[in-house]
Amino acid sequence: MPAVVRGGPRKPTRPRAEAPASPNKARPAARKPAPPVGKLHAARGGVGVSPRLALGVAGAALALGLIITLATGHRVERLAQAFGRGVDGEFAGMGFKLKTVKFQGASQMVQADIIRASGLYQDQPTLGLDLEAVRARVEAVGWVKTARIVRLLPDTVMIAVEERPALAVWQNAGRMRVIDSEGRIIREADASRFPGLPLVVGQGADQAAGNILPAVAARPRLRDRLDALVRVDDRRWDLRLKDGSLIQLPAIDEESALIQLDQLDQRQRILDLGFARIDLRDPDMVAVRPRDTTLLGQPVADGA
Repeated sequence: MPAVVRGGPRKPTRPRAEAPASPNKARPAARKPAPPVGKLHAARGGVGVSPRLALGVAGAALALGLIITLATGHRVERLAQAFGRGVDGEFAGMGFKLKTVKFQGASQMVQADIIRASGLYQDQPTLGLDLEAVRARVEAVGWVKTARIVRLLPDTVMIAVEERPALAVWQNAGRMRVIDSEGRIIREADASRFPGLPLVVGQGADQAAGNILPAVAARPRLRDRLDALVRVDDRRWDLRLKDGSLIQLPAIDEESALIQLDQLDQRQRILDLGFARIDLRDPDMVAVRPRDTTLLGQPVADGA
């Protein structure tokens, strides 16, 4: 007997239509964007570090380094210097070491004194040279007025100088020293090696020589007879000639007195007559003393 289904046959159910989405219904949350690339991250941790914190840490490290430097007596500075010397040594091994010193403006006689004073030595690292210190040592040499030091890599240093020319030999208090036109003593110069330089004698002669010597050098007849210039009371000059004659110049206007002497020599050859003394201190009269008389003075010309 066929089974009877209570309630009768079941009608197929229709699928229920979906209700339209409400405009007020919340949409699904959007996916969060990836963090910006420029953000700091701790190494291997993936933890972000803010720029403010990073700057604070850097500032603290800098302050700590300064405190350590001050508290350790500049040891950090000394370590840096040692590091620099090590670098210089490495470059020296590559050929950056001193082999040649060239000169400009220095005579052969002066070069040895400059080398000794400069402190330069063979195979010295050229990159580590303190050129300003070398210049100061070279300018301390009496022969040198100014100096310029140039590094020519890899292995050469050039020393360019303005040399002080020797003007005279100055004798004072039993000592003989070479001086330049400014009266500066050239310590490295041996006076015995300069027999051709004029001799100036007495206190203050070193400073006054630069004014009188050019005037004497411009008069060959006087210059060739000159033995020494003697400074009297640091005010005026006596010119001592090789024949023993003495020419007395005034304290002021030496040039006018020498012009008077020129005129007398042109007319009377007074430099050849062998007078014991020619007194030019009075601008209105020239007085002479012969060798064979004890007269204090004999006028020979009035103002000329």
